[in-house]
This record gives sequence, C-alpha cells and structure tokens, in this order.
Amino acid sequence: MKKILAVSVLAAFAVTSIFAWPWSSKKNNKKKTITVGYAQVGAESDWRLANTQSFKDTFTEANGYKLIFDDAQQKQENQIKAIRNFIQQDVDYIVVAPVVETGWETVLQEAKQAGIPIILSDREMKGVDDLYVAWVGGNFLKEGQDACKWLDAYLKAKGRSNDTINIVDLQGTIGASAQIGRTQGLEEAVKTHKNWKIVAQQTGEFTQSKGQEVMESILKSTPNIDVIYAENDNMAWGAIDAVKAAGKVPGKDIIIITFDAVKESFNRIINGEEINCAQECNPLHGPRVAEIIQKLEKKQKVDKKQYVVEETFDKDGIGNARKAADALPERKY
Repeated sequence: MKKILAVSVLAAFAVTSIFAWPWSSKKNNKKKTITVGYAQVGAESDWRLANTQSFKDTFTEANGYKLIFDDAQQKQENQIKAIRNFIQQDVDYIVVAPVVETGWETVLQEAKQAGIPIILSDREMKGVDDLYVAWVGGNFLKEGQDACKWLDAYLKAKGRSNDTINIVDLQGTIGASAQIGRTQGLEEAVKTHKNWKIVAQQTGEFTQSKGQEVMESILKSTPNIDVIYAENDNMAWGAIDAVKAAGKVPGKDIIIITFDAVKESFNRIINGEEINCAQECNPLHGPRVAEIIQKLEKKQKVDKKQYVVEETFDKDGIGNARKAADALPERKY
C-alpha cells in the first residue's frame, strides 16, 4: 500500500522546530479508513488506563480510523515486536509510548524504510529525532519544577521554610522520560534549597504494590521523613498505605506530593486526608495525535514537540496551585 517517495533531504531540526515528514505515500485519495497501530507501555496505573481510553475513544470507526492496540506489559522487547507487527500489517501510522528512552534505532529505521510515520505519546526517545514525526505529552521537567514550587510555598505558609526537610523520592521506572524529568526537577530544587535533603531515592516502578513495598522498607531505615515525592499517583497510594501501617498520618506527619492527578487523588486532597499536592500529567493524548495525523494526511507541517496543558492542585490554592475542589467537576480522568 505504501511506497517511499523521496522528496528532499531535510536539515537537522531542533526538537521544538516545525517538522514535515520526509515521505509521502501514494495513497488512494478515496480511502476513508486510516489504520493506526498503538504500542502502549502497559496498564500499570490509573493514568495509563485513562491514556489508553483516550486513544480508543478517538480512533474509532465512526471517526474514520481502525485502531490496532498492543499492551507491552512494561517490556521494551514487547513494544519492538508490536511495532514490527504493525509494519507487517502495513498500518498507516504507528504511535508509541516508549517504556524507556533508548534502544529504538533499529526498529524505527524499519518503520522509516516502510514509509510509516511514527508519533510518540507520553514518553520520549533519545538519539532518533530523524526517525519520528512528532511527540505529544507532558513537560516532565516542568512538572517536577512546579511541584517543588508548590512545596516551597506550602512550607512558607506553614512557617517551616527554614526547617530541615527530609524528602523521599519514590521514582518511576528508571529511564522513563517521566522519571527522568520529575527526578531532575526535584534534584534541581534541592540544590537551591540548602535545608532540603533527599534521604532516600528508589524506584517504585509506577505501581501501587511496588510503591508500598519500597516505602515500607524506607520507613524502617529512615524514620525522619518530612515529604514523600511520589512520581505517580499509584505509587503515592501504595506509599500512603505504608505510612499508615507505620503509625504515621499521611498528609499531616508526612507531606505527600504526587504526580498524574487522577480523580482518586483529587478526592483524597479534597477530603483533607493523605495527599497534599497533585501535579497534573494530562493523559488525554488521543485528540492531539489525531490532529497531527490529519495534518500529515493533508501534507501539512506539524510541530515536532507538542505539550499538553497541565496544572498543580491542592486543597487551599497555595502558591501556584489551583483548588482541587474547583477542578474536580470538569475532570475526565
């Protein structure tokens, strides 16, 4: 169905530049259905489930699409296999939410040779800028920075700005874009706040069970903890269970900061229990990816990197945060 048509040799573009896919396929203009293969990371969190549902709701037959969905179960080798299957099925576009940032050169080159545009969702890849069309997702570094801005404002509001603040960084899957950006945001803030200290830093693999397991171990070895900086909601919920089991009150004895901001975390903030701050990571990428595909169908240029809108939420609207109660009625995830 697709044949590679060389148009021109493009100069190197920065990640924020305007990008035009360097091939066009000789499609039948009367063709209505666009086939999209989506290689998803897995189903490890409520955020991920919302992200998957966004694609399933967008890429429907009624909207002119056929979606072929694959759950990689957190394994890069499964995603690579899925991409190769998509190539064999001669799909029109491939969307990937990569498990990690590296190790994609060979399979993306295969997709390029087949003339199939690649679009990245949520997480990024390194060293393959010329092998994908666009990336859609959150600004993970900014998420980390915004969460730390909130913590700074919160501590000032509580009269604790000069106290020693011991922080546990409950990291996501090591090497994932979200983990890298959120960890960097915290580490940068610690460098500028001499009284902030990271007393433990360990991966909870973005899952509730692992988050609880890791936090139970940390609480035994590190009794003086002021803040848990959990790099996604599910790990935060697991950590909260561990804190309760240790006889402490989450949200009061230990400040809980979480990322993703799904409805359950909103409820925990609004009830005044457990979670103090939720930093949003918007999972509704389906419509933005569909916009990119429609532009490519019309041979239009698209932005190489496209961020979704994200906010910070807490109970009282401290600092840069919006009140969770005000935002909950409009939440779609």
